[in-house]
Amino acid sequence: MQNIQSYVTQHKERFLKELIELLKIPSISADSTYKNDVLKTADEIKVSLEKAGCDHVEICKTEGYPIVYGEKIIDKDLPTILVYGHYDVQPPDPLNLWNSPPFEPVIKNTELHPEGAIFARGACDDKGQMYMHVKALEFMTSTNQLPCNVKFMIEGEEEVGSVNLSKFVKTHQEKLKNDVILISDTGMISKETPSITTGLRGLSYVEVEVTGPNRDLHSGLYGGAVANPINILAKMIASLHDENNHITIPGFYDKVEELSKAEREQMAKAPFSLENYKKALDIEAVYGEEGYTTNERNSIRPTLDVNGIWGGYTGEGAKTVIASKAYAKISMRLVPHQDWEEITQLFKKHFESIAPKGTRVKVTPHHGGQGYVTPIDSIGYRAASKAYKDTFGKDPIPQRSGGSIPIVALFEQELKSKTILMGFGLDSDAIHSPNEHFGIWNYLKGIETIPLFYKYFTDLSK
Repeated sequence: MQNIQSYVTQHKERFLKELIELLKIPSISADSTYKNDVLKTADEIKVSLEKAGCDHVEICKTEGYPIVYGEKIIDKDLPTILVYGHYDVQPPDPLNLWNSPPFEPVIKNTELHPEGAIFARGACDDKGQMYMHVKALEFMTSTNQLPCNVKFMIEGEEEVGSVNLSKFVKTHQEKLKNDVILISDTGMISKETPSITTGLRGLSYVEVEVTGPNRDLHSGLYGGAVANPINILAKMIASLHDENNHITIPGFYDKVEELSKAEREQMAKAPFSLENYKKALDIEAVYGEEGYTTNERNSIRPTLDVNGIWGGYTGEGAKTVIASKAYAKISMRLVPHQDWEEITQLFKKHFESIAPKGTRVKVTPHHGGQGYVTPIDSIGYRAASKAYKDTFGKDPIPQRSGGSIPIVALFEQELKSKTILMGFGLDSDAIHSPNEHFGIWNYLKGIETIPLFYKYFTDLSK
């Protein structure tokens, strides 16, 4: 495409300013305190899509937060690309670990981003990456280089499980009809080594509650005589892995696909430094399931992790108490063929069965989704590969991700479309963590690369 680099260079400061203004809005979908901010963000996305060149944009109400839909249809005989993204963000906690306020974006130079990175909640996940597509559309419409039709579906509940998106997709199939779905909510290996995500893990997220006595008890008068829910919960959680870090839930691995030696060897070709990995995380050693490499553990193997645990007295000073209840939040990342609802039930049955007498256990499922694998011989993948080759100067590496985007499997089931995951973030961007950031170079490189996907997808579809 003509003039794409010069266009991005010419409008760089405006592109950054617009994203920064969007990042200032605390669109935290998990906390109802921020309801008005989430709704305000949807309004801002609508305006941005209109300015970028969409002929029709609407805010579609759901039982929760709205979905922003936009389209630019230039010829019904041409291919249609559906862009998916989300405008909601994770809670910023713990706030004390941020070096700057999470909703007061700042640009700082780092070792990996000497040209600067935007530090703010949502910078990479997913406002920054979603907004690349808005600006890519702006370039194509303003220069009359849009080669096909485009639709946008930007939701506000991804960080809480896309609870209303499924119903929307099922009831708006004609509106969402497309030839390929394009998402940037993943990452790449490095700025020097581009990659395309070809697999995602599924997810089962649950909350557990262990109850002992009917009230908090004095630890001197009752200690040693009744079950302590916090002690019990810690033991129950510890028992969910064996000495080889293999998950002990019966039936958990029944549908896990074992990749062939050839596939694992192909994965191993991706550049990876274990020493740099440990250094970046400030750890002395890696940890995980026996018999698998670090990159295999966090992509092609299922996991079970405690995301939060609490109970009893946690305030300043001492309070000698045996708590009546203890709680934990647990997520299980799943691989293709593992059904998240089935795994949730297996967990529930097992966790309830290992509770000792004198305690009661409650398991509350929160949300989940299926894993996904996309073929590398599709028109969409080939178009993405050619686009990366043009802007990075080398072929991208297909790579499975450890993350989850539960709605990708839903899209294929309901819309009969393949999804292409063109992520421009890096592992070091601290998504879901304090000091989340997104490199300016990555942001602008995404805007340069996305229009080329449109061009090559249209060419290859002829």
